[in-house]
This record gives sequence, C-alpha cells and structure tokens, in this order.
Amino acid sequence: MNIRSLTRGDGVVIGAAVVLFIASFLDLFGFDCPAGINCSNAPNAWDSLGLLMSVYLAGIIGAALVIVGRATPGRKVVGFDLGQFGAAFSIFAVWTAFWSIIDASNAGAGMILGLLAAIVLAGGAVATPLVPALKAPLVSASGPRGVQQPPYGGQPQPGQGYGYPGAQQPSYGGQPGQQQPFGGQPQPGQPEPQPQPQAAAQQAPAAGAPAGDFTPFWFAVPVARPLYGEDGSPSPIAELAPGTWYLAVEQRGPGLIAQTQDGRRGVLQDTTGIQRG
Repeated sequence: MNIRSLTRGDGVVIGAAVVLFIASFLDLFGFDCPAGINCSNAPNAWDSLGLLMSVYLAGIIGAALVIVGRATPGRKVVGFDLGQFGAAFSIFAVWTAFWSIIDASNAGAGMILGLLAAIVLAGGAVATPLVPALKAPLVSASGPRGVQQPPYGGQPQPGQGYGYPGAQQPSYGGQPGQQQPFGGQPQPGQPEPQPQPQAAAQQAPAAGAPAGDFTPFWFAVPVARPLYGEDGSPSPIAELAPGTWYLAVEQRGPGLIAQTQDGRRGVLQDTTGIQRG
C-alpha cells in the first residue's frame, strides 16, 4: 500500500485501531486490591471472548476494512463497499462498548480506553468522506528533489509552457521577447520583421499527435480521476488517486499519456488543476 494515498482520516482510523489493540491487554474492571493478596491476574479482554470479539477485534477488523476499501475503490462484497462494511463494524464496536461500560459498575482502564478508541475509530471511518480536512493527504506529496511544487490548479510560470519547462514562448508573428499587437503594424522607426526560416519548426503539433519535443514530468491530481486505455475504450483501466505522483510520458491533444506505479499506461483526459513536479 502506498502511504501517500492515505488521508488524514485514514491516519485517525489506524491510530484508533492501535489504541484499541493496546486497550485489550489492560484490566477490564477496576477494584482496590486488599493487602496481602496478589491482584496481578486481573482479567482483560482476552479473558472475555464476548467483549474481545464484539468490541476490540470488531473495531480492528472494521479499521482494516475501511483502509483496504479506500485503497482499492470499487471492490464490493454482497453489493456493499468494503469501507461501508468497515464503518458498520466500527459503529457496532462503539455500541457494544458503551452498553458494556454502562453495565459494569467498576469499569477498568481497558474498558474505558476501549470505548474512547472505538468512538474515535467510528468517527474517523464515517466522517472522512464528508469532512474536507480529513480527506487531505496524510503525507504531503513531494516530487523530485530540487523541483519547486506549484499549488493545485497553479499555472506555469512566465517563460514556461505546458510540458516544456523553461521554454520561451515566441510572441505572435514576431521574434521571441518582441511584443506586437495582434494584427498590428510595426511602429515607425522599426524595421519590418522578416519571416524566420525556423517558424515552421516551432509550430505546435496537431491535436491528437504526440509532441516530438515533449519532456516527461511528474504530476499529481487534486481528486481521483479515471485513466482510460490508449486504444480509446470508454472503460477506465485505472484510477489516479490524489497524493500520489504519476509520470506524464506523452501529450495527446488536451490530455496526457500517464504511467502508473505498476507500469500501466493510459490517457488522462481531464488535466485541469494537476500539480506538476
């Protein structure tokens, strides 16, 4: 699993599952130990099969289903997403832990900490798709070293073209760096610009044809976007996830030929708001 694909909500879910696992080894009930009696063998969740399965392991299993469901979107069981099953498990763990601690007159550290961890786990599982702050990447995407990252939706800096880092853009009908109004005439005292023999070579390639001087670059998408096959099939072959860097190997019309981390290549049709590396 790529850690860059995890969100802050996923981090909350994983952390709560770890705390829930630790709480299963703590005492379920608290009591004052009389003098001269060994009270070191107080029961924990592993001594109570019902609490272990319905609270602690149910919450941990729910957290695992949530993380796996978000890492592999579209995978379903009996018509439901794995993330939905995981959220249901976590809510069930909160429900059982709450009534168990109400029923216990002397709840111990293991039961109290287990209830708090189950509440946080269920909250992270349910709220992550709804709260923008929890949908943000857990680890900020960082491209190749020494490359300054533009923000999502940022445009190339002056003097840089799309896919041509550092390339200077010639003005329409004139020399590079020479400003002329569209369709205007040379100012008095200025020589009339002569046709340049290299003008034809600097024309952009036709739409749909790969750019001959295209420079591959790394990029990330702001939201999940489908990647379609190069043969033009309407069904996506993969989904690009935010927080993960992909390699643009070719430009095809308004889209990009992108390569995933497992080597698959396809067409990214929607390139708006991508973050270049």
